[in-house]
Amino acid sequence: MTELRHDWSKEEVVALLEQPINDLLFDAHSVHRMHHQPNEVQISTLLSIKTGGCPEDCKYCPQSVRYDTGLDAHSLLSLQSVVEAAKTARDGGATRFCMGAAWRSPTRSQVDAVCEMVAAVKGFGMETCVTLGMLTAEQALKLADAGLDYYNHNLDTSPEYYAEIITTRTYSDRLETLAHVRDADVKVCCGGIVGMGESRADRAGLLMQLANLPSHPESVPINQLVRVEGTPLFGSEALSPMELVRTVAVARILMPQSVVRLSAGRTELSEEAQALCFFAGAGSIFCGDRLLTTPNPQLDADVQMFEHLGLTRQHL
Repeated sequence: MTELRHDWSKEEVVALLEQPINDLLFDAHSVHRMHHQPNEVQISTLLSIKTGGCPEDCKYCPQSVRYDTGLDAHSLLSLQSVVEAAKTARDGGATRFCMGAAWRSPTRSQVDAVCEMVAAVKGFGMETCVTLGMLTAEQALKLADAGLDYYNHNLDTSPEYYAEIITTRTYSDRLETLAHVRDADVKVCCGGIVGMGESRADRAGLLMQLANLPSHPESVPINQLVRVEGTPLFGSEALSPMELVRTVAVARILMPQSVVRLSAGRTELSEEAQALCFFAGAGSIFCGDRLLTTPNPQLDADVQMFEHLGLTRQHL
């Protein structure tokens, strides 16, 4: 049994990231086999239930009001629209339905509306996840009472690099929301984004922060930056796919029992690069042609990839 640690140093994590790739992949895959079904992948679907109009200045995000990205904004979807989307996702093989709203922090009435959506989706036997921005302790408890399984709130990057990406919300704000979610007994979905101009040491800093939380996040999404025209990070240099593979592998080693999720940016990855990510320990993906507002591989393409790789989808 791999020891669960919460005392990693940045030097240790950098050393893992810098291992020869064969050694790193061997170690990560060995850990993956100890704790997870190595040839099974969990499928989630992510729906934007409220799009655009966010006051935050996250440099990667097309939903910020500060950037002109041509986004088709819309207010909170109706309950019926969400129910229909959840049914479609379930019929397509998704076992978790995730709902995202572009809010800095939701109001009481907005949380009440999302709670109705959570309860309805739970009725289909699916796991539920929402990302709504910063939460109070009371709001986290209300979502828990509605039956919410996971709350997504990413750290995005290392504490040292964070101010280069976001100035309208502090790192401690993010940690506070994670604490509220954990205290409400809701599972935590928390990861970050790579390819935003950060150094390898910054990627190590992000992974160290995640692994040194009081409890490891049950779900750790690793996103590759999607460079959207109109955002400040559009035109930035693309990250090497092998650096993404290294990040996934180290996340697997640091947080052995967590499900590492290969998230945004898969449209820019070859099938071979994705295969390496699965071997390194990724055990979940999002299916469907959109991730909130950015492109994602079509379901048919993922089904074909799974056939090529001999992978199976987790079932309800």
